[in-house]
Amino acid sequence: MGEEKRVVYLEDVESTAPSLSQESTKSATSTATVSNKRQRSILDMFGSQDSQTNGESKAVVKKTKLDDSQNNESNPVFKKAKTAGSSTGPHEPLNSIPFSLSEYIESIPQEHRDLLRLECECMGKSWLKLLKDEIKKPYFIALKRFLWEEGVQAPDGSITGKVYPSPRNIYSWSNTPLGKVKVVIVGQDPYHGPNQAHGLCFSVPKGVNVPPSLRNIYAEIKSEYPEFQPPKHGNLMTWAENGVLMLNTCLTVKANQAGSHSGRGWEQFTDKVVDVVDKYGGANLSPDSDVRGIGRGVVFLAWGAWAGKRVAKLNKTKHLILTSAHPSPLSAHKGFLGNGHFRAANDWLEKKYGAEGKVNWCRLD
Repeated sequence: MGEEKRVVYLEDVESTAPSLSQESTKSATSTATVSNKRQRSILDMFGSQDSQTNGESKAVVKKTKLDDSQNNESNPVFKKAKTAGSSTGPHEPLNSIPFSLSEYIESIPQEHRDLLRLECECMGKSWLKLLKDEIKKPYFIALKRFLWEEGVQAPDGSITGKVYPSPRNIYSWSNTPLGKVKVVIVGQDPYHGPNQAHGLCFSVPKGVNVPPSLRNIYAEIKSEYPEFQPPKHGNLMTWAENGVLMLNTCLTVKANQAGSHSGRGWEQFTDKVVDVVDKYGGANLSPDSDVRGIGRGVVFLAWGAWAGKRVAKLNKTKHLILTSAHPSPLSAHKGFLGNGHFRAANDWLEKKYGAEGKVNWCRLD
């Protein structure tokens, strides 16, 4: 890390206007552990040429949807969900949405299976079942072809330092189950220096110098919770395990080239991720069995002009949306330091979900 001081983090540079790419799109340590058995089964599904035909697969999926539709109409939880309210209208409870990974893989055109293997193998299942149609769209396939040419291919493949984070860490944020999301922190671009990005915005693996923005985040937590002892590392994985979704707007970046993968489709995809959180974030936080599976709202922390634009469309009655200046040293003293966001988030979460709904901001193992 001898060159660390010379690295300029895009997250540490305040944006005052959206990039051209945003307008055009409208928009290692945290690796998920996958058992050998699951890896073999996924590889078998991708490699098998003797699988059932696409027609058979579609028939199975169609029957499943029909059966679920009939069952849900008589389900009191589903009826409550239809009147529960979301900024985009009624929707099916999260826990009632069926998903079969094997059937889904069979539904992917053969020529796209290698391109989407990373998503099928590394994206959290609670997210994949709601993003499965999104990643089949032409814009996302074009994005994956671009990344393939950049060297982002197999989940365990080496990209020889060309693109960050490593392929398997691109979807590290999805290790936080959708129904357990309490807080969303909106970032912009992964860190573009060696060994820094690992799939969670503002976070870096242990052993890497704490970035300037994160040092200011620690300072703000300390001011709100005096008992907080800022760690000497910048790994925020403990927050992810406690329900904090740390989502960058672009999920990859070329080495030493900030913003290099903007305008390629990530903005549209992560806008869809935000839409999914809007509907289902916090769905499994309530102890009330009658409303489990129904998103009742989460906290969005949007720091800086760029992040503010990403959450502008959200329902401010359903969610708590907190905005301020970016924690970058260039802007932290213009409204980030002293914003009170961490305590405000917990006050709102406790009122809505009880004491268990709060985030322990002071714990960073």
